[in-house]
Amino acid sequence: MRMERMMEKIDLKPVQDAVFRELGLKEENDGACCGRWLAGGDSISSVSPIDGRPLGRVRKAGSEEYAAVLAEAREAFLLWRNVPAPRRGEMIRALGDELRRHKDALGTLVSLEMGKIKAEGDGEIQEMIDICDFALGLSRQLYGKTMHSERPGNRMYEQWHPLGIVGLITSFNFPVAVWAWNFAVAAVAGNVTVWKPSSKTPLTAVAVTKIVQHVLAAHKFPGAVASLLVGSGGEIGERLLTDRRVPLISATGSTRMGRHIGCVVGERLGRTLLELGGNNALIVSEHADLSLALQATLFGAVGTSGQRCTSTRRLFVHEAVYDRFLESLLQVYWQVRIGNPLSPHTLMGPLVDAHAVSVMQGAIRRLQDEGGRVLYGGEPLLGEEYPGGAYVRPCLAESQNRFQVVQEETFAPILYIMKFRSIDEAIAMQNDVPQGLSSSLFSNRLQETELFLSALGSDCGIANINTGTSGAEIGGAFGGEKDTGGGRESGSDAWKFYMRRQTVNVNWGTALLLAQGIRFAM
Repeated sequence: MRMERMMEKIDLKPVQDAVFRELGLKEENDGACCGRWLAGGDSISSVSPIDGRPLGRVRKAGSEEYAAVLAEAREAFLLWRNVPAPRRGEMIRALGDELRRHKDALGTLVSLEMGKIKAEGDGEIQEMIDICDFALGLSRQLYGKTMHSERPGNRMYEQWHPLGIVGLITSFNFPVAVWAWNFAVAAVAGNVTVWKPSSKTPLTAVAVTKIVQHVLAAHKFPGAVASLLVGSGGEIGERLLTDRRVPLISATGSTRMGRHIGCVVGERLGRTLLELGGNNALIVSEHADLSLALQATLFGAVGTSGQRCTSTRRLFVHEAVYDRFLESLLQVYWQVRIGNPLSPHTLMGPLVDAHAVSVMQGAIRRLQDEGGRVLYGGEPLLGEEYPGGAYVRPCLAESQNRFQVVQEETFAPILYIMKFRSIDEAIAMQNDVPQGLSSSLFSNRLQETELFLSALGSDCGIANINTGTSGAEIGGAFGGEKDTGGGRESGSDAWKFYMRRQTVNVNWGTALLLAQGIRFAM
């Protein structure tokens, strides 16, 4: 029996009403904020992928709202940069506390608007809380270096200053966590932010902005420290890219989008922090704990319905264990419960919308045209049990790494399975794609794991041993190489992206000495 047929029905209306009451959402919401809410023009309708029903509307920002928000953000920065970093950290600590109070409601809203299961929705809010904790500590650790000068009587060191306005462009699959990664770190670094969220998930952006506005007001800081502009990419997004008042654009999305952003911002010599597509591989060695690898593969491929940038998209299995591992994988796929993401029994909710289902179907057809073979699933799930047209069965497919469709990222639960004979072959196949975000090797053999982690191994920004490609912690810098964009968000020293480095020389002696021994006497 296929377990997804046991879909549990939940009446979403009372759940939505309770969430809206707690978070201050209405049927019609303003979509621009800079300490005060601005009405905007036409509305975006937010549709739940759970049942295809509209949740509410958000008025889009236009040119007038954009001008007001950017002007207020500039004024806020002139004040905010002069606030001591530990005081900025106190505001972030209070934001984390407020998020803790509303974790359940916000996690439910993420599920309602984006479609990920409740456990993952709650996990996304926990990410926001965790990055607030991290940024609080960071506010007392914005360190520079001291260097010994070659000139007697001189001192040399470096220091870091805030950049100014940071433009944040986020995607639908993590509608609030990616904002928090950027905002918390940018804010303690002395910057203000202007957030353009995905038009597919505007309500979560409005709800979080209401919370941060409350915290800023309670601390008597300008609301424009955390501004919001809900609107189209063609209008709001493009204006942010070309605006010289915005020295840094941090953007999460597709590689195609990132190429455009990089070109436009680069034309004005602005900075970009790009976290783009992933085509992540999980390698299962003959020396692996197969049970552990099986669990990681299932979550990596099916979690968030395959809509994480770190989702497992390619699976390389050693030929000696291929048949056994594939049989086990088919068995667990048959048991995946698909349905309402608010049910505690559901493992996989819907895709974000019907268009995403169509894109997935197109990828499967291309795979078959290139010679691949579907082993399980892939079809849309229709009927009264699956309202809204966004449900699919996850797909397992035997493939070749060279297939064009395998070389691309399809944001859907398609897992391409391939055999390998040697660890060198597996690493070569893993690296032989344009993207370089996350990677994983399951092996209990030291020579294989150390090779994978060496300069000869994974070319990705994230390399994992005996854990899956998905589920990064906030303490490490997050991002990847090649077509993934090269940016780093969240932990480690990613804070440096949001600041400008200044090298300082102080002559405390009585003579003017030049570097490199140059003599220039008057």
